[in-house]
Amino acid sequence: MRTFKWIVVCSLALCVVFAPGWSMAAKKDTIVYGTTEKVSDMDTAKAYDFHTWEIFYNVYQGLLRYPAGKTTIVPGLAESYQVSKDGKEYTFKLRKGLAFTDGTPFDASVVKWSIDRVMELKGDPSWLVTDFVEKVEVVDPLRVKFVLKNPVSYFPSLVATVPYYPLNPKVYPKDRLVRDPSELKGGAMVGLGPYKVVSFKRDEEVVLEANPSFYGEKPLNKRVVIRYFADATTMRLALEKGEIDFAFKSLNPADIRDLQRSSAIQTIKAQGPYIRYLCFRCTGKPFDDKVLRQAVAAAISRKPLLDKVYLGQNEPLYSMVPMGMWSHEDSFKAYPGDGNVALVKKLLKSRGYDEKNKLAFELWYTPSHYGDTEVDLAAVLKQQLEATGVMKVEVKSAEWATYRDNWTNKAMPAFLLGWYPDYIDPDNYTAAFAGTEGSKGMGIFFSNKAWDEMFSKAQKETDLKKRTELYKKIQKMWTDEVPTVPIFQGTLYVLARKGVEGIMLSPTLQFNYGPIHRTK
Repeated sequence: MRTFKWIVVCSLALCVVFAPGWSMAAKKDTIVYGTTEKVSDMDTAKAYDFHTWEIFYNVYQGLLRYPAGKTTIVPGLAESYQVSKDGKEYTFKLRKGLAFTDGTPFDASVVKWSIDRVMELKGDPSWLVTDFVEKVEVVDPLRVKFVLKNPVSYFPSLVATVPYYPLNPKVYPKDRLVRDPSELKGGAMVGLGPYKVVSFKRDEEVVLEANPSFYGEKPLNKRVVIRYFADATTMRLALEKGEIDFAFKSLNPADIRDLQRSSAIQTIKAQGPYIRYLCFRCTGKPFDDKVLRQAVAAAISRKPLLDKVYLGQNEPLYSMVPMGMWSHEDSFKAYPGDGNVALVKKLLKSRGYDEKNKLAFELWYTPSHYGDTEVDLAAVLKQQLEATGVMKVEVKSAEWATYRDNWTNKAMPAFLLGWYPDYIDPDNYTAAFAGTEGSKGMGIFFSNKAWDEMFSKAQKETDLKKRTELYKKIQKMWTDEVPTVPIFQGTLYVLARKGVEGIMLSPTLQFNYGPIHRTK
């Protein structure tokens, strides 16, 4: 098994003479970043996507945080915390003298207000709070207490996630969710992080400037410009022309291969806990039957799929717990296997399907969220499934917003998704997908009392060895029920102009903009 290093740091002393077309990127104190990603709701209680969280990661701040280039949690807005003997109470001591960029003081009442808001509004990521937190209490102006429903050994990791970020009560409304900064009082995002948003043009450009009052390490640049591209080809051309300093999410595999040959471009590879998988709606026909889910899983042949779609740039994955994370087991290799056509036919025969009476179902994908290769991924999966001779697959697609509605409304029997971790723990790859409550939000609608009890036991356990054994057991159980099928673990590629240094990703694979700078 390959050993993955999850944090990639680019500190190469490389430089080139830039072409005249650099415009904004020609300013040494400005970094221009290109992406095909889109921002969603500019509200920590609502947004639940990778790129928007990345902006929050740089504009706001948590009580605890993952620093650039580190895999361990360190103090953020809280300088320390204490845990009660029963593990149900966490009391955080806040830093003294902090204020939002508009001058509003930060204290324990702000933390309580922000957490209460998340719990009351019940936005998409609210389960990261509501599943675990009973209530929040102000002890004194600089101390705030979280009372948990049950002991949770990894609660500090949860506190480092976006829904726990304190918001300014004078800016955000308490009784409704926000989509754009224009809906905020004053029309601006006011945070406690290393940057502030000075311009927001949805799907076009977001401009951030360094926050001079930030308590922590100061950014090495004064300004970060995020430019949004409609497609990977246009973004590639912008990188080659020097109109952007680096590109991330999502260049086509062929573009990555070609750009790696350029003397003006450097490649930064990030191998981490980003996974792709196939989901089943486990209520309603046909996939309320686990045997049919097993059959589909057995038909997928991972390496040929990855070689064809991604030119071998990703790794086959045989568990929902990613490679490199403690407790990982290649559980799907043993059963239902990889491209096991004989097993596929045996399983489907037991349910009355054969070459004349094929298992027919819809396979859904979204073309707007995972890059231009998504259509190819769906097409190759269809080919592999139908090559068994006993399946008939209709491929369908929807834009991201509709896709989200579709899984909530149980409209998709089988569909493709990807996962960047909310927090670095096997629980985030298991209970979130197959717990009775978590699976509803994923469109899977899987429910098993024994599984829920196992997840709860694993969450409470503090001994790492015992937790590891529990998650190994969960992974083995997964191959029987198959609520999802792991397909591959992604390698993320950052393509940057030479002379750009300090590109770092957090353990949850968001950029920390602060260390990025140009030497020329």
